Amino acid sequence: MRRGSRRAPRITALGGGRGLSASLSALRRLTGELTAVVTVADDGGSSGRLRDELGVLPPGDLRKALAALCGDDEWGRTWSEVIQHRFQSDGDLHGHAVGNLLIVALWEKLGDPVLALEWVGRLLGAHGRVLPMSAVPLHIEASVRGLDPSLPEELSTVRGQAEVAVTPGTVEAIRLLPENPPAVPEAVTAVRAADWVVLGPGSWFTSVLPHLMVPQLRDALASTQARKVLALNLVAQPGETEGFSPQRHLEVFLEHARGVELDFVLADLDAVGAVADTEALRDAAKRLGAELVLAPVAAGDGARHDPELLAAAYDRIFRTHGRIAPWR
Repeated sequence: MRRGSRRAPRITALGGGRGLSASLSALRRLTGELTAVVTVADDGGSSGRLRDELGVLPPGDLRKALAALCGDDEWGRTWSEVIQHRFQSDGDLHGHAVGNLLIVALWEKLGDPVLALEWVGRLLGAHGRVLPMSAVPLHIEASVRGLDPSLPEELSTVRGQAEVAVTPGTVEAIRLLPENPPAVPEAVTAVRAADWVVLGPGSWFTSVLPHLMVPQLRDALASTQARKVLALNLVAQPGETEGFSPQRHLEVFLEHARGVELDFVLADLDAVGAVADTEALRDAAKRLGAELVLAPVAAGDGARHDPELLAAAYDRIFRTHGRIAPWR
């Protein structure tokens, strides 16, 4: 964006699940030009059942992103609750989310996953756009060390997002199946056209890193003129990143980055002060080409991001370090 412009910044947020929802809940406070690019490797719960039965993309993370973008008025709040509602029964509908069924119905009717999500977004009054990162349902495969506690140094292969997320071993690396999947063209365009790209927070191996495994998205991330912010998690995730320090999260990102550099790493001030060596984290950020930004972003329980605090932290980064003038 040219200096002196007063339009809202174009922001593209990459991720999945609750982490992306937290980021979107914050970013929607700052701009109306917001695009979410969402992982499509979920194979558990309602999403897993639908992809197995119908061969469709897993809709769950896409649904969560849409719910996070619903308006704060009665219409938005109601639809956010409706699409997140899960049926409780003794029959086949048990556990299915209403939004998953709605999204899949529109996919079948329209035959275009991007167009169908736009229709859902219009119905919900979503403050932004939601895109799948690929039009191909994906599987995550991980190399895990110490899956068998009696063999702590042995490497094993764990397949499936749901299994990787709760593995008792240490995840060393991930792969996507099929390998080198095609990106949704609109997602690539959103990354290239953005003023800012935001990655994280979220499940590191199953929500944040998969975008780097899609060649066209990775190339777009490496070459975009947008500035890139990586938001760190507040705590390690049991199973997937058990025992990881904040700097270990960055080291793993670097191992998978393949030429993607960052501009800023955002971490919670209290979380870093409590569990990490700040200088070690700053050095890890520098290896990714990034400046470390510490700010209070946690909710009272210390395990979730507070949308208002996270929005304020993003806002300060965008205003202080961006090539843009105030937009509000």
